[in-house]
Amino acid sequence: MIVSSISELAAIVSDRQNAGEKMVFTNGVFDLLHVGHLRYLAEARALGDALIVAVNSDESVHRIKGPLRPLIAEDERAELLNCLRFVDYVVLFDTNTPVPVVEEVKPAIYVKGGDYKIEALPETPIVEAYGGEVRILSFTPGRSSTNLLEVIVTRYGQEKA
Repeated sequence: MIVSSISELAAIVSDRQNAGEKMVFTNGVFDLLHVGHLRYLAEARALGDALIVAVNSDESVHRIKGPLRPLIAEDERAELLNCLRFVDYVVLFDTNTPVPVVEEVKPAIYVKGGDYKIEALPETPIVEAYGGEVRILSFTPGRSSTNLLEVIVTRYGQEKA
């Protein structure tokens, strides 16, 4: 389900957690969805009763990755994620980090991929302060949107589509 606002998501999460369910949260750009994303999201979903994916808006991606990214518009990235059986909720956010989203939603478990370190995440102290848990999940080496872009440019950069 694509949720229209952070406050709507927070209400859903609160209701479900009050009912004893464990909500898992992750975030990212998810530009050029690939098998590394799928494996990571499936692993995240297995940790709880529902998986929330917060997706960087196009504006925040421009700030983080430069004016040429994302390749896929925010509404399409959200729709792609929403179609995955292990993703329960998708929401867009405009900030460079999901800190404000995590502060409002307060998921039981916050996860990131194996290319991150718990102590380096700005979300860690927030999650731990309200009693949540931060976990680093598996990483699929060589699988990233950046790697895909490099392959595309190398193979097809001189050819006309």
